[in-house]
Amino acid sequence: MRRSILTAVLVSGLTVLAALGASAQQDSVKRKKFDINYGVGITIGEKKDSTGRIDQSKGRFVGGITFTRLDIGFSKLIDNGSFSLSPQNDFLDYKAGKTSHLSFDVIQMGYRFNTNFKIYVAGGFDWTHIRLKDNITMQKNMPELTYVTEPIQFSKNRFSSSYVHVPLNFELRTKESHKGRRWYFVVGPEIAFLLNGKVKQISDEHGKVKIKDDYNFAPFRYGGTVRMGTNGLAIFAKYYASDMFDSAPQKGVKNMAFGLTFGIN
Repeated sequence: MRRSILTAVLVSGLTVLAALGASAQQDSVKRKKFDINYGVGITIGEKKDSTGRIDQSKGRFVGGITFTRLDIGFSKLIDNGSFSLSPQNDFLDYKAGKTSHLSFDVIQMGYRFNTNFKIYVAGGFDWTHIRLKDNITMQKNMPELTYVTEPIQFSKNRFSSSYVHVPLNFELRTKESHKGRRWYFVVGPEIAFLLNGKVKQISDEHGKVKIKDDYNFAPFRYGGTVRMGTNGLAIFAKYYASDMFDSAPQKGVKNMAFGLTFGIN
């Protein structure tokens, strides 16, 4: 019940922030209309002059509703500084090529100081999907991360978490080239709040099974992200300094992610 209330509050908060972001964007500059730019994302835009170009030299508030910074990549577990899992955590052994990370932002608010530097806070969602190797089932409502070994073969055994994340980003970008290209470098910390955990299994015996629980995933997470790229495409790396699980035997198990960002701006 408490987690449902927290989830409702967080999602409602994102909705309110989106409205505030759109309002701040509208109030910070006088304009005749909003420009909505369609591409890899949809962003409630910036003021253009009579020639149709944005004046990048002046400081201004920016923000609004967006669908951008879509991160698609791989996740890696780190067990007390090692990529190899310890014997007590060996049940978490996973298929590296099928263990993935997905995230995107839906709102952002910030301030652009000039054409090269911007600070903004964003809000969005992310998922970590661990494709387990062993035929095990994580147990619900347990004080520690617990599993049972199953006498069947799973064709898919996925152990997942989903979070609401709130990154604070510092963006540096180059001047626009004569071909309209810019390079972006973005770095910043992030906090996140657990929405839920989930087990998804497929087997001949039971068919498709989905079970939701918190599965002792950390209710609060913190870490950082770095991105570098150009023209809407970048590479990213994320490292979460907090433990992945709120479970004593898994103390020191952390995770990281890396891959491609679509819609860097």
